[in-house]
Amino acid sequence: MTHPSSLPVDDVLAQALDWREQGKKVALATVINTWGSAPRPAGSQLAVDEDGEMIGSVSGGCVEGAVIQEALAVMDKGAPKLLEFGVTNDEAWEVGLACGGKISVFVEKLD
Repeated sequence: MTHPSSLPVDDVLAQALDWREQGKKVALATVINTWGSAPRPAGSQLAVDEDGEMIGSVSGGCVEGAVIQEALAVMDKGAPKLLEFGVTNDEAWEVGLACGGKISVFVEKLD
């Protein structure tokens, strides 16, 4: 079995489209920028459906949980959102960015 965080972007998009074809609401989160050390490179994606099912990864730890919550909100409101996460090395473990760094994640509803 492939770990969800190592899936190719094409697999994430294919699953997102499949959920849309089933009539589900879907949001897509994409890492658009990283600075310093980040768990996932720019271009990494996470798709979430209205039931909370997900595929892919944009970070890990608390950051990923926060992105999923925002994705669910974006599905309901429809407006895309830019999220930024950054921590010092001392805070890094607490929020899931194990080596510090910053990431920007764009979350949008798929229509």
